[in-house]
Amino acid sequence: MAIATTDPNTGEVVRTFTPLTDQEVEERISTAVEAFTALKGTDFAQRSGWMQTAAGLLEADVDNLSAIMTQEMGKTLTASAAEVRKCATALRYYAEHAEAFLADKPYNAEAVGARRAFVRYFPLGPVLAVMPWNFPMWQVIRFAAPGLMAGNVGLLKHASNVPQTALYLEELFLRAGFPRGSFQTLLIPARQVESVLRDPRVKAATLTGSEPAGQSVASIAGDEIKPVVLELGGSDPFIVMPSADLDRAVETAVRSRTQNNGQSCIGAKRFLVHEQVYDAFVDKFVAAMGALVVGDPTDPKTDVGPLVSEQGRKDLEALVDDAVDKGAKVLVGGERPDRPGWFYPPTVLTGVTDRMRLYTEEAFGPVAPVYRISSVDEAIALANVVHFGLGSNVWTEDEAEREAFIAGIDAGAVTVNGMTTSYPELPFGGTKRSGLGHELADEGIREFCNAKTVWVGA
Repeated sequence: MAIATTDPNTGEVVRTFTPLTDQEVEERISTAVEAFTALKGTDFAQRSGWMQTAAGLLEADVDNLSAIMTQEMGKTLTASAAEVRKCATALRYYAEHAEAFLADKPYNAEAVGARRAFVRYFPLGPVLAVMPWNFPMWQVIRFAAPGLMAGNVGLLKHASNVPQTALYLEELFLRAGFPRGSFQTLLIPARQVESVLRDPRVKAATLTGSEPAGQSVASIAGDEIKPVVLELGGSDPFIVMPSADLDRAVETAVRSRTQNNGQSCIGAKRFLVHEQVYDAFVDKFVAAMGALVVGDPTDPKTDVGPLVSEQGRKDLEALVDDAVDKGAKVLVGGERPDRPGWFYPPTVLTGVTDRMRLYTEEAFGPVAPVYRISSVDEAIALANVVHFGLGSNVWTEDEAEREAFIAGIDAGAVTVNGMTTSYPELPFGGTKRSGLGHELADEGIREFCNAKTVWVGA
């Protein structure tokens, strides 16, 4: 895949970039090692000051950055601006909390015959971050903020279709004051990732992306005995029970399914609705999805912009066509509009069965299958039928039902009466084939630290 900015709104190539040579990659890894030596010698106060500066730079650049992100991957300008501001919040969060998260953790010294016993956290070194295009700023910042505050340095291999965002991120941390080389962008094709990860100077890796990409990076990291954090796909259930506030549930369902033009790993993708409220939910849901404005992502009136690529649209169409060919019914949407760009309308289907690919595969676009369920047990069984386990949404006012769903749904998160999202303040990660390890909060910053046990005798 060429390293280029291609506008999804028009399909036109805006700008192309020359990949780094092997020698240039080697030089950047060497620079990262030098930067690690400098960064790990600084204290939390120094790093915090730089991180706060980075947050201010992001906020000052919000308009320019939003335009770049919208041009590169098609999200609306409103969504791009919200992403930038969320990133600034995360930078400040780690600037303010990293020292407490990585403070010495005491243990029972008397039990082990010591005067003192504790764990102290140390950074590992250069970490390779392989990141996706769908949240081109946020996915990177949620690694970079804790990583840099811990004293690690980053090597970013971003998606090939968001090179301008990737280069901005490199400059951001340099402008903020971090030592040169603390965070570098590697404009390289996917085939060069293995050689970078196998380099002994690179100590760990984190990847957000597809299952195949995760399998590849995990396999290489395992072979090299290096830690890895993976956040992969998701096909999150959105369960609506009879006691739910139906209007709020519908409004949230629409927002969750169409956020980021439907291209979000933790967006709700399967709607499991109790038979007592099924008809009412479907009527409201179809009406709301059909009312959304699909169009130019730079137009403030637009609700849903284009998909990121022509191939992404083809993949989504193939899932819908397969379902329809095997008996599913399209209630709204289902056909690409006659216009330039890679648009696909908000689409609702019923009658999806286990003979159809849509039953178990992730639909990365604004496509929503709705299922009728009759009980909590049936909802849990259907929620767990896919091999993903990222997030989940549950709408009920019944406390017993809530507890059953919290215990029974096999996922990294259960969101009750709300929309699943990621917050700097909460750990984020999946189970099953949605990945391993955690990002964000205190757990995220410790993923790439050596928890060194210290025993001090009398």
